[in-house]
Amino acid sequence: MRWKIFRCGGLAMALLGVGACDGSKAELDQARTQLQAVTTERDALKTQLTTLQSQVTALQQQLAQASAQQTATQPAPAPSQPAGPHDPSRSRSSAPATSSTDRSRAQEPPMTKEQKAAEHEMTGRSSMGN
Repeated sequence: MRWKIFRCGGLAMALLGVGACDGSKAELDQARTQLQAVTTERDALKTQLTTLQSQVTALQQQLAQASAQQTATQPAPAPSQPAGPHDPSRSRSSAPATSSTDRSRAQEPPMTKEQKAAEHEMTGRSSMGN
């Protein structure tokens, strides 16, 4: 009789253990399914990243080529030489833009008639004096 109780108790524990494993098995299967989905998504993202990196590299090469072509087609700047008072290459402003201070003048407001007359008078006198 002792053995009978022992066997029944062992059988009950075995069934209880199997029952507990069935719940864990469902969780394990769910975790495996989720892992597989995440792995598939990761692989797709890696492929997408590789494709985008290739496109970025190609666009950088195109940009470098376009920049080189633009540089090659632009004329080289003429060497700066002081312009005379009646030099046709002078701009519409009354002062030649040859130095960095002269270039900053281009950003200043236009000269008044009085300023232009005074500057013309100064340049006219200096050319007459030579």
